[in-house]
Amino acid sequence: MRILVVEDSPRLQRTLGVALKKSGYAVDLAGDGEEGLWLAAEHDYDVVVLDIMLPKRDGLSVLAELRRRGKSVHVLLLTARDTVADRVQGLGAGADDYLVKPFALDELLARVQALCRRAYGTKQPRLAVGDVEIDPQARSVRRAGAAIELTAREYLLLEYLARRRDQVVSRSEIEEHIYDGQVDPMSNVIDSAICGLRKKLAAGGDAPLIHTRRGLGYVLGVAAAGGGAAP
Repeated sequence: MRILVVEDSPRLQRTLGVALKKSGYAVDLAGDGEEGLWLAAEHDYDVVVLDIMLPKRDGLSVLAELRRRGKSVHVLLLTARDTVADRVQGLGAGADDYLVKPFALDELLARVQALCRRAYGTKQPRLAVGDVEIDPQARSVRRAGAAIELTAREYLLLEYLARRRDQVVSRSEIEEHIYDGQVDPMSNVIDSAICGLRKKLAAGGDAPLIHTRRGLGYVLGVAAAGGGAAP
């Protein structure tokens, strides 16, 4: 999942970026409201972590503009102000959640994960596709009860495909949700990640779960006939 953090404190921005990346997210960072608005408008993030007190443009203004443009991305507001009126104002502006500073990193990570689940229309803490079970909290994967060791990137890819199970997911969608702005879009990282993940899921001779739709993208599902899996 790809997260945008808009926070003007360099220390907190760095702390949040490191914590989210260690938790397996692709992360983009912005230090003011104008940059945050531009990034949020240009990219398809799963969650935006947005501070209210920002230079150039405040967080509530950024949020209001995103909603005006029809952006439905889930937004977690950060603020040092803890009154009922402040919370009502933030939620009324279109925020999905609200966290008061100072906060525990574990709580922020839990709230981001909950918003990611909400973004894909599920409240279930675990994902299942056939005999594959994915635990987003532990970042673990099992197939038929046997643990599968994945790289951080392979795990992110599998979780995203699982949240879109039985749907065709294009390469551009994978790029938007799994990779941050540091990845060269002309590279073959997506093809390599798909290939590695496909092999690990079928390492025990199990039926393939990732299917290629030539010219369209990929489908994760038990029965996805039509257009076989590319090697």
